[in-house]
Amino acid sequence: MLTDAAIKALKPQSKMYKVADRDGMYVRVMPSGAISIRLDYRLYGRRETVYLGKYGRDGISLARARELCIDARRAVSEGRSPAIEKQREKRRLKEAKSFGEFGEKWLVNAPMADSTRAMRRSIFERELLY
Repeated sequence: MLTDAAIKALKPQSKMYKVADRDGMYVRVMPSGAISIRLDYRLYGRRETVYLGKYGRDGISLARARELCIDARRAVSEGRSPAIEKQREKRRLKEAKSFGEFGEKWLVNAPMADSTRAMRRSIFERELLY
């Protein structure tokens, strides 16, 4: 099982390589030094891969990647493809007609406390007036 220290110690090589973690999750190290976290899984006999995120200060942590892995595994057990769901979500965001529509979707769907949602909604509505 990988640790943060082990991932930080990975060095780029002339070719891309993978280092396995667990449950189908692995890190992929590119020749440029970029490290991404991915998950391989099987759904209906087909092998699929979902990109969980870029590792590092600008990306996701190993702990967050493991949470995403658990969510993806749950989706696979329910017969849904995490990779296809991720593509659909990207398409939905692209198809948002305006910033206001995107912001409204985010306010409704984002996990946050009710008090936080109310405060952000008031700021959002005030900014739309200007």
